[in-house]
Amino acid sequence: MIQELPNPFLGDNFAPVSQEITQDSLKISGQIPPQLQGTFVRNGPNPQFPPPGEYHWFDGDGMLHAVEIAAGKATYRNRYVKTQGYLREKAAGAVIYGGLGSNPEENPENDYKNASNTALVWHAEKLLSLWEGGQPYNIALPNLDTLGIETFNNELHLPFTAHPKVDPLTQEMMFISYRLMSAPFVHYGVVNAKGKIEKIIPIEIPVGVMMHDFAITENHTIILNLPLTFRLSRLAQGKPAFQFESKTPSYWGILPRHGNKEDIRWFESDPCFVFHTLNAYEEGDEVVLIACRMAATNVLGLADDPEIAAKGDIPLLTRWRFNLQDNSVKEETLDTIPSEFPRINEHYLGRKNRYGYTAKSVLGALPLFDGVIKYDFETGQSWHYNYGANCYGGEVVFAANPQGKTEDDGWLITFVYDQDQDTSELIILDAQNLESTAIARIEIPQRVPYGFHGLWIG
Repeated sequence: MIQELPNPFLGDNFAPVSQEITQDSLKISGQIPPQLQGTFVRNGPNPQFPPPGEYHWFDGDGMLHAVEIAAGKATYRNRYVKTQGYLREKAAGAVIYGGLGSNPEENPENDYKNASNTALVWHAEKLLSLWEGGQPYNIALPNLDTLGIETFNNELHLPFTAHPKVDPLTQEMMFISYRLMSAPFVHYGVVNAKGKIEKIIPIEIPVGVMMHDFAITENHTIILNLPLTFRLSRLAQGKPAFQFESKTPSYWGILPRHGNKEDIRWFESDPCFVFHTLNAYEEGDEVVLIACRMAATNVLGLADDPEIAAKGDIPLLTRWRFNLQDNSVKEETLDTIPSEFPRINEHYLGRKNRYGYTAKSVLGALPLFDGVIKYDFETGQSWHYNYGANCYGGEVVFAANPQGKTEDDGWLITFVYDQDQDTSELIILDAQNLESTAIARIEIPQRVPYGFHGLWIG
């Protein structure tokens, strides 16, 4: 069985599940708040066939896990995102496409599938499943059926970021697109509130980089040109094409939301990598960015400096201040406890927020998270919630109380896996009282493998 393979991303709770099921009237411990009505959906990798050769966690077919909550009751569903690649492999009964760990010489046509396994966005009354190397897939609610590729009326001919940003006031959706082997390497686009692409512009950078996330403020967009570069020339030297360049600075491009490529301004700082941003906003002459910063990353390749490579991936919550008047950059570490998957109350996206939430990292060979951290950026205080011995979760999603009057009035939702019992549950935490016990726990009828990003649709 696939769980018995030696690859760590195919064992324990990284291992895929084989059944797509629907079950209602789930067992609930505690009480679901009556104001909490909607659906929590999370995306993640779940290979349908045992992968041959090297397999990376990022390669697996997308699978959505959803818990629909209504009138204090809960229903669970899980469904594959039935991409073109998924359907082709299902028909063949075997893996066809290469992955991140495959040898480029064995995959000369660069034949990789859009796994649609990373994240989700709700925009213009559509639920989109996302993977930054391809176009989105449109997903039906509540049944999670795959409706097909979303091309925005045939106007999208580029890959689409896994982390688009929806302005909570204008309902515009900003996105980036990056390619590793063809200039200009990056594009930036804006989709209006009705789901029509208003503009796509090229962003010129000198080499392909992995650009997993970006950020917006009320009036600006921040592009992260960080030194995790892709150079095919390294293969001839016996090195991975992806490499973190420890002597190459980080560059941060800031442009007006509706500006052109000539309007972008670049700011320089020490080398680093960021997988995920928490938020950004404007404050006087400064654009402020909060994100999880790593001094180096070994996720896709080796850092070029062995000393830096040995540090591994240690994400620390960090704040940058980019001064639009004197072009200075100030960088401040906000916490020395490693954490990732930062989230906020999305009603404050692009505006100054007081609170943020991250998944507390367990440092080791595998990406495990044993709790939640809440930050108060106004006072500097933080609070922790621990899942318990041998229990691990992931990204928490903030569900705002529709009757709430403060930024943190709402709930934090995530799946938690109990390693000792080999069971999963959905937990609901009070965001205002994080250190109290979970207010509700919903038993999931089958194990939910570790995954990436989710959202709450209320």
